Amino acid sequence: MKLVMYAHGGSKNHGCEAIVRTTARLLTEIDSRPILLSYKKEEDEAYGLHQFVEIRQELHEINKKSPDFMLAYLRQKLFHDYHRMDALMHKKAINELPAIDVALFIGGDNYCYSDVKNYAPINDYMQKKAKKLVLWGTSVEPELLEDKAIREDIKRFDLIVARESISFESLKKVNGNTILLPDPAFHLPCEKVELPEGFVEENTIGINLSPLIIEHEKEKGCVLANYENLMEYIIKETDCQIALIPHVVWEFNDDRTPLRQLYEKYKETGRVVLVEDHNCMAQKYIISKCRMFVGARTHATIAAYSTCVPTLVVGYSVKARGIARDLFGTEEKYVIPAQSLSNTGQLQEAFRWIRMHEQDIRSQLMQRQAEYKEYQNAYAEDLRR
Repeated sequence: MKLVMYAHGGSKNHGCEAIVRTTARLLTEIDSRPILLSYKKEEDEAYGLHQFVEIRQELHEINKKSPDFMLAYLRQKLFHDYHRMDALMHKKAINELPAIDVALFIGGDNYCYSDVKNYAPINDYMQKKAKKLVLWGTSVEPELLEDKAIREDIKRFDLIVARESISFESLKKVNGNTILLPDPAFHLPCEKVELPEGFVEENTIGINLSPLIIEHEKEKGCVLANYENLMEYIIKETDCQIALIPHVVWEFNDDRTPLRQLYEKYKETGRVVLVEDHNCMAQKYIISKCRMFVGARTHATIAAYSTCVPTLVVGYSVKARGIARDLFGTEEKYVIPAQSLSNTGQLQEAFRWIRMHEQDIRSQLMQRQAEYKEYQNAYAEDLRR
């Protein structure tokens, strides 16, 4: 069986990298070297993905002399529909694929954002190339499914693997071929690396902050002020070190930008370390050595959850709520929405609750992770079916 993974944004988003690595590993008996269509081929090669997948560039310049371009241009001008034009960048790579049995749309949270209608014409192209189409490890904002065009796009998939129950319940109503399995990255292995100087194993609080979370704040400066308040609490009221850990390092969306601001403010305390960029397995290893974790990026928090590190999520969408609900039975106390931050003490207060229940949370995560390990064969079995 020949597989292709597509809609992969690039490995400088280590969540995207984690999905590719674990998907290839979980499905190795089906295809030992699947094709990966990537928006950023050179980026993936830099992190070593070419060692186990065949990487092909997914995005190409549009031929402005082609009939496809003219039709897309007319749609854009007459109907303000730019989706077909955007999809043309994907067409060449899809057309040049060999015969494909199963195409896996692997953008885990692509159906959570406003540009979701771009994917229907891309899926049109892929549906003509592949025998079966799978929406893989996905989260979907339920209200988006109220749009008829998006529902029709969702209906086309021969299999949908939802990664959390909120999306599962919504998707099941639209497409009966929907199943629920944990995000593949729960099965990502760690890669041992040297811990940064100043990192005290099992007595360091890992902190992740993203520009995306800051964009979702309702009051300007509130997110950063909450993180500062939290760090001051940890420094004054505990003996823990703090590790600032990036998980996405794209130039236009780089966690290191706000994390460096925090580092510069508190580095003189001697209690704060700024972790350098690594591949997703090494980042997971570093996170696994934390005592507790506060994270904004979904796959940074999955790295913590899956290594049984008590975690507080600063979320903004269905994926954070759904994953926490499946782990703990509720997202309350475990997820604080970025949109809800209004005073500077909210993150500290939420963290104090996590700290108070640290051992119970760790025990719950150990139980859940043991259960999740039992699902490892299910990914390939459901794909075969």
